[in-house]
Amino acid sequence: MVGKFIKRFYTFLIFVFLYAPIVTLIAFSFNESRSRGKWGGFTLRWYKELLYDAPIKNAFYYTMVIALLSAIIATIIGTIAAVGIYNMGFLGKKVVLNLNYLPVLNPDIVTGVSLMTLFIFINLELGFLSMLLAHITFCIPYVVLAVLPKLKQLNKHLAEAAMDLGATPFYAFRKVILPEIMPGIVTGALMAFTLSIDDFVISFFTAGKGVTNLSIAVYSMARRGINPKINALSTLMFLGVLGLLLIINKRTVIENKGGVKK
Repeated sequence: MVGKFIKRFYTFLIFVFLYAPIVTLIAFSFNESRSRGKWGGFTLRWYKELLYDAPIKNAFYYTMVIALLSAIIATIIGTIAAVGIYNMGFLGKKVVLNLNYLPVLNPDIVTGVSLMTLFIFINLELGFLSMLLAHITFCIPYVVLAVLPKLKQLNKHLAEAAMDLGATPFYAFRKVILPEIMPGIVTGALMAFTLSIDDFVISFFTAGKGVTNLSIAVYSMARRGINPKINALSTLMFLGVLGLLLIINKRTVIENKGGVKK
């Protein structure tokens, strides 16, 4: 009985430590006072001001466009790469998979500086294109890791049976394999979209003049001083990412139960 209480209390402390800062941030996004240490009453003023803040709207536009494009392109490339890796021999698959893990485990700052150096070396001006390419690059490994488990669950003889019945390899892939691995593809796309929205470090090093996303906008606002709009913007970003993570987790649970609706 005592042991059970200690376990629950320990878990409670961990969640308090993790989420107390976020709860405080959300609470103070509704604070009338500009002070971070004084509660001046409830207000939606900072959310309303966000709607009329031109730099924030510009950053939101670039964030959404880059997240959508990078998610779509990374999903296409990652899916094709996953199919290729799945059909490799044992040694080749192991080597390529380990190479695929490296960008996932690599510190973001190393990836960001590396990409910035590469873009400068090939005379690619830092801006929208460089940030988009950077986001596509770091999203692809996550898509591969999301699609591969679905390929492993796939019956290897399905495509062969389709081709025995007269289907071309591309037709068999489009009509037989693709629907079977679609849940993994959708999960990979959602992960890529979430990661793109959430990224700061790599975006910071690959963004150019006049192009910025929401995470960089928050950082720039924080450097200029205390601004309650930061709390409101951070709250909206947190809720957006939380919503996407809930969708991903929901899909994962459905997939594990084998009850995916097509």
